[in-house]
Amino acid sequence: MTLTLYNTLTRRKEIFTPIDSENVGMYVCGVTVYDLAHIGNARPTIVFDVLFRLLRHLYGADHVTYVRNITDVDDKINARAAREGISIRELTERTTKQLHADFAELGTLEPTFEPRATEFVARDNDKTDMIGMIETLIANGHAYEADGHVLFDVSSMPDYGKLSGRSVDDMIAGARVDVAPYKKGPMDFVLWKPSAEGTPGWDSPWGRGRPGWHIECSAMSAAYLGKTFDIHGGGIDLTFPHHENEIAQSRCCFGTERMANVWMHNGFLQVEGDKMSKSEGNMINIRTLLDQGWPGEVLRLNMLRTQYRQPIDWTEHGLEESRKTLDHWYRAIGDVAPGEPSEAFLAAMLDDMNTPKAIAELHALRNRPEAAATLKASANLLGLLERTEAEWVAAGREATGIDAAEVERLIAARVTARAEKNFAEADRLRDELVAMGIVLMDGPAGTAWEVRR
Repeated sequence: MTLTLYNTLTRRKEIFTPIDSENVGMYVCGVTVYDLAHIGNARPTIVFDVLFRLLRHLYGADHVTYVRNITDVDDKINARAAREGISIRELTERTTKQLHADFAELGTLEPTFEPRATEFVARDNDKTDMIGMIETLIANGHAYEADGHVLFDVSSMPDYGKLSGRSVDDMIAGARVDVAPYKKGPMDFVLWKPSAEGTPGWDSPWGRGRPGWHIECSAMSAAYLGKTFDIHGGGIDLTFPHHENEIAQSRCCFGTERMANVWMHNGFLQVEGDKMSKSEGNMINIRTLLDQGWPGEVLRLNMLRTQYRQPIDWTEHGLEESRKTLDHWYRAIGDVAPGEPSEAFLAAMLDDMNTPKAIAELHALRNRPEAAATLKASANLLGLLERTEAEWVAAGREATGIDAAEVERLIAARVTARAEKNFAEADRLRDELVAMGIVLMDGPAGTAWEVRR
């Protein structure tokens, strides 16, 4: 079977051929850790975790390197720390710890490397650190110093804009261009800027300052994956200017034809039909949903029901449907060990990660009792059904705060009352359980129960 991926750079699906099948490399832009992660952050995290799992399945776990960075130097971080009256380091340590906890509950694997931007500003004259790359860009005639800043000269790169497919004039019209008298051209972007007192700063040939956002990912990806690597991923909102500028910096610094061979972008996310934004008041944090009792696996499935390149509408109805689906699937697998993924499931996943089609195959497998092991193995490639049915049910009960021992006691008392033909007492006990939110399922093997959702 052959993996095909949609390449934003070429605007078509292509057969994926790694540079080195023994060392497949993928870089994904991570989170700026100034606040709790929201469901918009969760989408690329889940999407590229699935791709990581798929690549490991195809090439072997030891032959795939996944780098996902953390941005821990940023104006938003500075402003948040000042507002809270704490150090920047204290803020980023706290938010990173929470980020890891949230992502773990979403069932994501840890990336191979998770570099922090602050660790790659200056690394003992390493030419792939941020300061070293900026020095090379100046020496190559692609950047210039002006008024304490260093800026990339967009006019020095003839095919700037190839990723987003827009001309420089279109980009100027559509972008919020920072007007500054020291710029040579309106699209020139910051590689280095001065740091005011009380904000993070590093000594450099251009004075004490800090890097621009775009140079961070160029330096970190090169340090771990080399000057040209296989896959670069992120949200569609990063295509321009962030990824466009990454390409410009990296190619002009290293003299390469490409930074990454394949560029992948997940689609936008809406909430109940509206754009998610602070101004709309509909920002939803991952932690809020988890604290409301939604299992991380439900959030994960809800993301994957839409193919990654398509826009997604996040709704509570969708969450309910995802939870019911997982309930059905867990009943189907019980405590079976995983077998091998089905060919139909793999075919869907190898077609640019067509998760809706792959999920349809999981529904088909669920209806075949003899295919439980195949269902589990297939779902595992999506990061789903990694527990047993008993563990899933227990976790659901725990999340509701229901006292399982008390439920079992009442059920046992009801069984006794029915055996003694004391139907009034049996009905009273049933009503008490129903009032607690318990659904009873009487059958030949006894009475099973679950929490009503």
